[in-house]
Amino acid sequence: MLKKGKPPIVSNDSMTFEAPYLTPEYLRNADSATMCRVSQNSIIVENGDLILLWDGSNAGEVFYAKYGVLSSTMVKLIIVKPIDKTFLYYLLKNQEGGIKSATSGSGIPHVDKKLLGELEIPPFELHEQGNIARILSNVDDYIISINNLISKYQRLKTGLMQDLLTKGIDENGNIRSEKTHKFKDSPVGRIPIEWNIKRLDECSNVVISNVDKKYHASEIPVQLCNYMDVYSNEEISEKLSFMLASATRDEINKFSLKKGDVIITKDSETPDDIAIPAYVNADIDDLVCGYHLALIRPKPSFLIGEFLNKLLQMSFYKKYFGALATGSTRFGLSQGAIKNAAIVLPSIKEQERIIEVLSLQSKQIKEQKLRLNKYTRLKNGLMQDLLTGKVRVSPEVLVE
Repeated sequence: MLKKGKPPIVSNDSMTFEAPYLTPEYLRNADSATMCRVSQNSIIVENGDLILLWDGSNAGEVFYAKYGVLSSTMVKLIIVKPIDKTFLYYLLKNQEGGIKSATSGSGIPHVDKKLLGELEIPPFELHEQGNIARILSNVDDYIISINNLISKYQRLKTGLMQDLLTKGIDENGNIRSEKTHKFKDSPVGRIPIEWNIKRLDECSNVVISNVDKKYHASEIPVQLCNYMDVYSNEEISEKLSFMLASATRDEINKFSLKKGDVIITKDSETPDDIAIPAYVNADIDDLVCGYHLALIRPKPSFLIGEFLNKLLQMSFYKKYFGALATGSTRFGLSQGAIKNAAIVLPSIKEQERIIEVLSLQSKQIKEQKLRLNKYTRLKNGLMQDLLTGKVRVSPEVLVE
């Protein structure tokens, strides 16, 4: 049985209004909900109720409810037959893709009510449903704990980056502060007095690529590192799938990528997406830097590519390069602006110390993401096996 939500009066004033308004964004773990007035028409749901996104582009998504007022785009599932609620949640989650793909409606898509009513529920006894639900819940608990650990490590890394890339590490291994060390002004803020400021073209070679994504039979086939490869990835690695394109011999000599290079986006529709960096972490055969990108090759005596990549991720450098961009509907950096950009330079030894500390944090995050992928695959496999009856859970088995 389904009960659809109603559009309530909404306000951000939590002191005046009485209950959270349950939107999909809030249920996907947003920090806070908009509050709304509870009226006679409001559909109240409790923690753990099952609700379904009924209308919109993601119609068919299944949620555990939090306490609040059901939004007008969602329905509450009212269980009228003996069935384990957690088992039903996982059963619907396993069918979520099919429910989404079968939405109907000429304007705003909505769940096909007939299809939903015809979903087959396997003939498991309640105790077997409960055991299946507990097995899947245990795996979900592992996934939640890993996600929490990843978030913790990412917060630590963000804090460390802020400290290390503005204050650095002194010769004794301590992070500097203005209380204990001398600092000076720079174009990007206060920096340790030991650090230098150089133009980017003094400490690296800078070229702007003109290799487009077209394939010309008269040219040499290459792999193209394009704008989205850089925009979507902190590192350019062999694991990425590159576009097939072509280039002349001169372009290959000029724009081929090498381990240690840094690529940045040189133009975009918003200044915020200017100078997004990616570090080339391996020598990849026939990989050429593509159009809308600038290739930066650090000079080893001044600058390490990994350090520059981390530096350009910082908010003060995003703001700095955003201010250098020109344009009204599309913003861009000229080659001169990139070459003349001010880069803060610790010594090579200090750059190495900073990279080493940040790499340890990155390694921890990567390890946890591998664990997350492992348990996500395990959960998907278990759902397919247990919820279809391919693998049965013995009624005598008690799952803690």
